[in-house]
Amino acid sequence: MPEDILVDIADLQFNYDGRPVLQGINMKIPRGKVVAIMGGSGCGKTTLLRCIGGQLRPTGGRVRLEKHQVSEMSESDLYRLRRKMGMLFQFGALFTDISVFENVAFPLREHTDLAEEMIRDLVLMKLEAVGLRGASHLMPGELSGGMARRVALARAVALDPMLVMYDEPFTGLDPIALGVIGQLIRKLNDALGATSIMVTHDVQESLQIVDYIYFISNGQIVAEGTPDQIRASDDPFVHQFVHAEIEGPVHFDYPAPSIRQEFLAGVAHA
Repeated sequence: MPEDILVDIADLQFNYDGRPVLQGINMKIPRGKVVAIMGGSGCGKTTLLRCIGGQLRPTGGRVRLEKHQVSEMSESDLYRLRRKMGMLFQFGALFTDISVFENVAFPLREHTDLAEEMIRDLVLMKLEAVGLRGASHLMPGELSGGMARRVALARAVALDPMLVMYDEPFTGLDPIALGVIGQLIRKLNDALGATSIMVTHDVQESLQIVDYIYFISNGQIVAEGTPDQIRASDDPFVHQFVHAEIEGPVHFDYPAPSIRQEFLAGVAHA
């Protein structure tokens, strides 16, 4: 695998109870870049993220992270590899019964043998980076949605990971908080020299901060490109998604017989 490629996904397939979710995904994620994965609800975006992180084992194909074949690793090896990964879950997923400080300290305590003084300094540095050093003593229930997401971001980068994954990082945020989180994702990625993969529905914010975008539909990559290429794309799926249009290849209505056919059938049975 070329040195500049951190994540290499080849012909990735995944089935849930025999139902195909991912059907031959091919992606290359370069080091140091922020890459977005977009598509409609239920198209397989989060499943793809879980395959990359090793939470799910694919039905076929491979996920390679650096020199590691993720799907073939033992649980103990995968646990060690995850020290190099950070994850921001949808809605933050903070531990509600411990403080902001302890939430950010958690991965440091779990994965390192650092002294308490060092953990304290690192936690405060990460909270400073997201503008919340002064909130270290608060409990998650005392935070706004945007603040909670920033704490989750500080936790995700606590170990200076080489790969950070974001599952819908903008969901439920007001426009100001959304803009703050977007800029933090970009700035922290560049400051850490990390690589970021972001699953998101938020097209406009993502186009401002990412380097490359993959669009998934029905478990397959249907389009890809840089933000400029996506904005200029005349691909029907991309155009519909970017401009939030009702009419296009993605249908709102669930497949059903024609109204005429259904009503006539009802009359015939009467």
